[in-house]
Amino acid sequence: MTFERDAKTLELPWPFTGRDDELELLRRSLAAERHGVVVTGPAGHGKTRLVTEAVRGTDCAKVSGTPETRSIPFAAFAHLLPEEVTLHRAVQLLSGVRTLLVDDAHLLDDSSAALVHQLAVHGRTRLLVVATDGTSAPGAVSRLWTGEVLPRLALKPLPREETAQLIAAGAGAPVEPLTARRLHHLCQGDLRLLRDLIGAVRESGELTLTSDELMWRGPVPVTPAVRERTDHALNRASTEERHTLERLAFSEPLPLALADLDLRTLESLETDGLIHVDALSEEVRLAHPLHGPALRAGAGQLRARRLSRTPAECMAALNAERAQLSARIERTDVQDPAGPVGDWLAAERAVPASYATVRSRFARLRGELREALSWAREGLRGTPDDPSCRTELALAAAQLNEVATADEAPSGRATTWLRAAHGDTAGALRSATAPEGRDEGEAYVLYDAVRLGAPHLVVDRLAQLPSEEAEPLARHADALVRQDGPALDRAAELLERRGLLLFAAEAHAQAVPVHRDPRAARRSRSRAMTLARRCQGARTPALSALTLGELTARQRQIVTLAAAGLSNRQIADRLTLSIRTVGNHLYSAYTRLGASDRAALPWLLDEPPAAQSA
Repeated sequence: MTFERDAKTLELPWPFTGRDDELELLRRSLAAERHGVVVTGPAGHGKTRLVTEAVRGTDCAKVSGTPETRSIPFAAFAHLLPEEVTLHRAVQLLSGVRTLLVDDAHLLDDSSAALVHQLAVHGRTRLLVVATDGTSAPGAVSRLWTGEVLPRLALKPLPREETAQLIAAGAGAPVEPLTARRLHHLCQGDLRLLRDLIGAVRESGELTLTSDELMWRGPVPVTPAVRERTDHALNRASTEERHTLERLAFSEPLPLALADLDLRTLESLETDGLIHVDALSEEVRLAHPLHGPALRAGAGQLRARRLSRTPAECMAALNAERAQLSARIERTDVQDPAGPVGDWLAAERAVPASYATVRSRFARLRGELREALSWAREGLRGTPDDPSCRTELALAAAQLNEVATADEAPSGRATTWLRAAHGDTAGALRSATAPEGRDEGEAYVLYDAVRLGAPHLVVDRLAQLPSEEAEPLARHADALVRQDGPALDRAAELLERRGLLLFAAEAHAQAVPVHRDPRAARRSRSRAMTLARRCQGARTPALSALTLGELTARQRQIVTLAAAGLSNRQIADRLTLSIRTVGNHLYSAYTRLGASDRAALPWLLDEPPAAQSA
């Protein structure tokens, strides 16, 4: 059905979601009586929202720079200072301000910038200063971090998982993985653009609610915000450069060796940052994902018809991409993301089940289990009874412990993980050593026994397979047979380098109980949890061995509440403890569990991660 909500649902402000580590860092900085922090990052990355959350509930004065007032002395401080004031007097008058938030500091007038710098140097006022990357800031502002007056927090783009949480919080429903992936890729961390695109696809009726998840399929709407972010770069291109960009927009990626691609034009476009040349495949594509939609929207019908690939050309490109993915799977090397042809076709048209099967398998081996589910479902949309897609759906679902979905699968390879999901390890091992069908490759099929903790059943057979295909899997099996903790960690590192993140997490987890050195065991546990968090909710037998360990009753109680998403303050209120006591208990628990932060706790408790309370 079409997703319909009240018109105000997606209006600002969206709930604050993500940035837990950054928020905790800012709050600790304020609580520790430090001089302050400078927060920098690209426009639209949520800097202002982050610092606003950090000072929520505190006595904080706020000032902000604006383009219109950059020539007016002390304009940003007009509400805090008298009309005529010297810099020295301004510092004196503001010495009693405990906390000051300075937003858009790159737009401050010179006098206000000098005042902020002097306040930072004097150290009586704690400062949270926000500045945008890629803009010209007053020297007094930039010297705050270049002169090491204040520490700098460079805000990175919101990760894909947290972007999906933000969309779900703002739109009121979970987001289907391929939709989240597409939006994250298009917006490149710009959260204002993200809201704009979601609003546009919602208004067009293309944002649908399917299986309790928001799904978007269809062309990218070229909104005014999209044009604002693309026109400046594209309008700099010459006529010849524009022709090349338009051709890429309709048929990227293109082989660099094509005779009619002018090398000098490509060199100029690459210098301007408008195209990207893949060093391995020697294919050329547009550098920014929004440039293609903008160019296609402005091309006109006849030009679009001439430049667009024919259906036969689309299928030929898709089949070539599928062959490349299959070869990478066979080489046990899935470290780089999959190709763009399938992404574009799935987003705007459809993909056949044969491609969806390989793409689902590729995502599953990378540990992207929910994406694997989505790709399998893409194939089943056009061919509901395709056995390969149903098998991939079952394999991903069983390793997420979503047995109800997995039970819909046909018999065969999925049987192993269906039985494991039901707790029947013995039955899973029987099917692992005698599977039906070997589309994925014999090495992966045999490797199931290693992941289930019985490497002795297959270690010799894995060792006899071609080294390129089986080396990382065979090394894991050999280390587990020998119960060699350091060797298991080395095997895990090799698996991680190959992009097999779920396998790497399992190898680290299996190393934990066999390490003789408790410190090494904690490191393995921490690495296993870090990798498992990137596997979209994986719940396999090897990961279930990551237990809470030796915690006191109070530590277990606090860890459970923290894993459920409660802040230190909320835990303290519920248990009638001080915030400091809660923090001390959590720190001790992290040390014992080998966890780096509270984000790892849900994985230890075998619970789905909850959004942290601000």
